[in-house]
Amino acid sequence: MNTFKKNALAIASCLSLSVSVQCFASSELVTDVEKESYSIGASFGHYISSQLYGQTQLGAEIDVDIVVEGVLDAMKDESKLTDEDIVTYLNQRAELLNLAREAEVAKVAAANLAAGQKYLSDNRNNDDVTVTDSGLQYEVITMGDGEIPKDNDVVTVHYKGYLVDGTEFDNSYKRDEPNRFSLITVIEGWQEGLKLMPIGSTFKLTIPAKLAYGERTVGPVAPNSTLIFEVELVKVEAPGENSHGMGLSGMGMGGMMGSNPHQ
Repeated sequence: MNTFKKNALAIASCLSLSVSVQCFASSELVTDVEKESYSIGASFGHYISSQLYGQTQLGAEIDVDIVVEGVLDAMKDESKLTDEDIVTYLNQRAELLNLAREAEVAKVAAANLAAGQKYLSDNRNNDDVTVTDSGLQYEVITMGDGEIPKDNDVVTVHYKGYLVDGTEFDNSYKRDEPNRFSLITVIEGWQEGLKLMPIGSTFKLTIPAKLAYGERTVGPVAPNSTLIFEVELVKVEAPGENSHGMGLSGMGMGGMMGSNPHQ
């Protein structure tokens, strides 16, 4: 980032809105106009810096000095390329970046799939773990004695979710607010697991990627992630007018758990 910040400063210190562009010595910002003008340049520089950094993270090559030259030439209306050429080369760069992103996602997905399979294989050897026909794994932490939810019921739950490496990505306990939602709106692993739980139960659900989000990226959950949840079933309600869409807006990560990829 140091190179990019240095060149962003070069842009800010060398641009002039007059016909000629010349470097000028740094001066103290006194008037509101000077401060506002400087803020425009700083914002512009930060944007360019972040864009360049993101592209280099994907392995793309960038000549930062030429980037600065392009900015200066555009300010002077003396571009070395036609508008059509600029669009062509920007599209060419966009295709390159898209391919790089796809390759990176595929790499992450493959690694997550392998890690998940190993975790599931090891976890099923735990005597306290039950494996269903679908591949869902669950462990009873506390068994309640209340009503068991049905397909269309509305449930209220507390939960915390984490990845196989222990990284926590959501926790309703920390928000001090249970989540309420229609059971049919959530991922398959939750639908199946919650229908095994009487009210008052707390289960640990280990959900293979195919019963969670599969190859999609959802919030901090990367493709092919096996998910682990400790879920406490607080309440079960029959479907009704007051249950439509409940739980989605109040849930962590923008209603992440209220997202069934197979609907």
